Amino acid sequence: MTLNPQVLAAAELRARPPAEVLAADPYEQLKFTRQAMEDAVDVECGPALPLPVVVDVDADGVPARLYASRVDAPVFVYVHGGGWAYGSIETVDRVCRRIADRSGCAVLSVGYRLAPEHVFPAALDDVETVLAYVRKSGAELGVDPSRLAIGGDSAGGQLATVAARRQRDAVSPLDGQVLIYPAIDPMTASESYDEVGSYGLDRASMKLAWETYVPDPMTRFTPDVAPLAAEDLAGMPPTLIITAEYDVLRDEGADYADALLAAGVPVVHTRYMGVNHGFARKLAVIDDARVATDQVAAYLRALLCF
Repeated sequence: MTLNPQVLAAAELRARPPAEVLAADPYEQLKFTRQAMEDAVDVECGPALPLPVVVDVDADGVPARLYASRVDAPVFVYVHGGGWAYGSIETVDRVCRRIADRSGCAVLSVGYRLAPEHVFPAALDDVETVLAYVRKSGAELGVDPSRLAIGGDSAGGQLATVAARRQRDAVSPLDGQVLIYPAIDPMTASESYDEVGSYGLDRASMKLAWETYVPDPMTRFTPDVAPLAAEDLAGMPPTLIITAEYDVLRDEGADYADALLAAGVPVVHTRYMGVNHGFARKLAVIDDARVATDQVAAYLRALLCF
């Protein structure tokens, strides 16, 4: 399928670094990109949907934001993307609001620490801290911690599924996971890196992201970094995986779906055609973003809201 013209239109909405920033040291470029992502939220993602509950939470030292439309709702912990170095609670605010509104679940968005200031395992530790907090204090928040799922996009998808596997290993399995174009392969070896080309993400930028998050090359072969390095995926929670046609992460997401299926895990894998990496949060400019977010909400509603 040809590239959706809405993708090209969306690409024009983000500020581009001026020459002096491009010539600056990498950390100055990083700061510019972080701010540009924050500044584009309103135009890319649209107005904030009002909900009965939107409250910032200190989850045992990790910043989080709770979205809910009713009391005693099941909980969906959401982990934002951004190459482990960008993004925030704010950049996925509109997505979390829509999921909470349409799923009947409470959504708890995680503001984990970013690289390079905080490298592996800081972000993973923060996600696990939030999961433990929900289990311990969910009733005080007015949610039902006995029904608990996790999800995220891109780097957030990687963090989510690693945390889900660790919860399984700790005999406290989660009830589901939602992975939106997850980063799975630190070796960036998939054929889609060569076939897709660059539509906002390429092999060089992904290699840099992995290296920034996990500076030690040998650590990148471990299951807490590379989800497919786990010896056994049996017992992982039911999974929804969303991939995008014009995304270099497309094939590794599909490979992970296949590996989960082979391990006996119930999996739904949907590929959105004509769109690229990052499309799902751009609710104001890409029609399929709304479709994908509503698919996530419907999946969670069927899985958790019984």
